Amino acid sequence: MEISGKTKVCALIGDPVEHSLSPTMHNAAFKHLGLDYVYLAFRVRKEELRNAIDGIRALKIHGLNVTKPLKVDVTALLDDLDESALEIGAVNTILRRGDKLIGYNTDGVGALEALREAGVHLQGIKAVILGAGGAARAVAFATAPKVKELVILNRTITKAESLSRDLKHRLGVDVRFGGLSEVEKEEELKDANLLINATSIGMKPNEDLSPVSPNLLRPDLTVFDLVYNPIETRLLKEARRVGAKVVDGLSMLLFQGAASFSIWTGREPPLEVMRKALKSALEERSSG
Repeated sequence: MEISGKTKVCALIGDPVEHSLSPTMHNAAFKHLGLDYVYLAFRVRKEELRNAIDGIRALKIHGLNVTKPLKVDVTALLDDLDESALEIGAVNTILRRGDKLIGYNTDGVGALEALREAGVHLQGIKAVILGAGGAARAVAFATAPKVKELVILNRTITKAESLSRDLKHRLGVDVRFGGLSEVEKEEELKDANLLINATSIGMKPNEDLSPVSPNLLRPDLTVFDLVYNPIETRLLKEARRVGAKVVDGLSMLLFQGAASFSIWTGREPPLEVMRKALKSALEERSSG
């Protein structure tokens, strides 16, 4: 890949970003299609966000992905929001169009595509989402209109309540909420069909942690963990052990990334090239 003064720069901002596989995935796709783009990652703390966005404007960065903990706060710093980001109230993708920065959200699409590929049907089921941050918001807005019942459990109950209220206001759906106590998790998971972990519990370097006790997992429960580093989290290992269907975070990373790629380039993303790059990078890390 030859980088010049004409090369369009895309990047990931968030904290942390050192673990991210997005540069590997997107640079492989750019190279495959012969596009003069490059993808980087910048660690940006919450208190640095406004300065970072000012810098992105000044440097004419073409496109961005936004990860924790910036997805909600960044919405107020952009010039316009796509309908997806406006509805969800969180942004994970930004496109520079002229002098304006436009915010999008591809997390919801990514989650739905990952579930579809795994053969998970949402109609008529009960889903439980752990977490109420930016990723949880996107997944909740994507799944709420399709499932029969949705419950949001979060450590800070007021955030879960706020998300529940937003879903009611914008989609007209009733969503229950609660905390992350063992009692609440046990009560809600006993008849759930789908568990979605949208917290960072289980992410490296804390891969020995799980948000759910193994005794709450069942063979007829599908477990979807948005954490992809490690790809086989403790939660997924324990779910697989009891015979549950599992969906890993790598699938969502792939599909949300593919949607971002299309927004930046206007091209059809080379999905299998991106998938292969992700898997190769993970295998290299695990063997290293």
